[in-house]
Amino acid sequence: MQIIFEKSKKPGVHYAISPDGIELPVVDVTHPAFALTVSHSEQQTLTQEFVRRGVPLAGVPKALRRGLLQFLLRKSILAKGIRQSEGGFMTGMHTYLLKLGPEMLGSAYSTPVDRKIAAALPVLGVRLRMQDMAYLMADILQPALVTDATRPLRFINIAGGPAIDTLNTLILLSKRDGALISSREVNIEVLDLEDGGPAFGQAALESLCAPNAPLRGLNIGFRHVHYDWSNTTPLKERLEAAHGQGAFILCSSEGGLFEYGSDTDIEMNLKVLRPYSEVLGVVGSVTRADEPVELLRQSSTAAIKPRGLEVFTRLAVTAGWKVARVVERPFSDQVLLV
Repeated sequence: MQIIFEKSKKPGVHYAISPDGIELPVVDVTHPAFALTVSHSEQQTLTQEFVRRGVPLAGVPKALRRGLLQFLLRKSILAKGIRQSEGGFMTGMHTYLLKLGPEMLGSAYSTPVDRKIAAALPVLGVRLRMQDMAYLMADILQPALVTDATRPLRFINIAGGPAIDTLNTLILLSKRDGALISSREVNIEVLDLEDGGPAFGQAALESLCAPNAPLRGLNIGFRHVHYDWSNTTPLKERLEAAHGQGAFILCSSEGGLFEYGSDTDIEMNLKVLRPYSEVLGVVGSVTRADEPVELLRQSSTAAIKPRGLEVFTRLAVTAGWKVARVVERPFSDQVLLV
């Protein structure tokens, strides 16, 4: 495999090789290249502008618009990932590329069109979603970890791809207080259908644990478990293993179960998690049911389910959970369930 190396590396950013041989930056929300600060008023303004502009080529008949957009975006790696998600899911690696942002996409594999896509509000929403997830997880973990400096910590990431939200949670904890994770066993378990995303997650973790990297010297395991969320047996097995170890457990699903899963799938997975007192919480993203989402769906046919926070909250309560915190963003709300 020929490797495409990044020629313009940014100081303080760490890099890892993707399964298809591209050297990519590892997202670190504490680094200025990736950290996002968007105020409520700025978010409202951006959302209103997105609605005002509408979908691209709105005046062109739908059938013709689809073909025209495919032609115009034929060389775009980001557009390719979006097209391949039609009727299903975007791969973990294509979703990861969205999280790099317009300035961190390498010129060897991206185009000016990619940078325009990466600067658009829907992609900003994906980047904010991941950052919100990491902060929510760090916030719930920090007080628990203070109570016991040696108890193992187990992350269960459903449809996690590279699990970059989990890796950033560890970066945040390490920067807040290195003692929180320096002397304990930490394991990340990615429950995902695909191999590519978790493979890059393993490479990203190795990069972050290198000398002079944010997670240097830490004892962090990484495991990929093939998982279809309609069959919860592997989830139950991983929970039993963590329970037997006496570990703190935190479950997450960014852009996964709560956005694409059926009501039955969500309820079933939450009910499997519910009996384990070691589970400190479940953090996930929920697609909004509003005008911006409806506009976005006119140009994307991914199998996302815009159920909205109110409907999701009732579903969570049915499964024995309550929504303790919400971060409202364009296109999705990030939630903490306890």
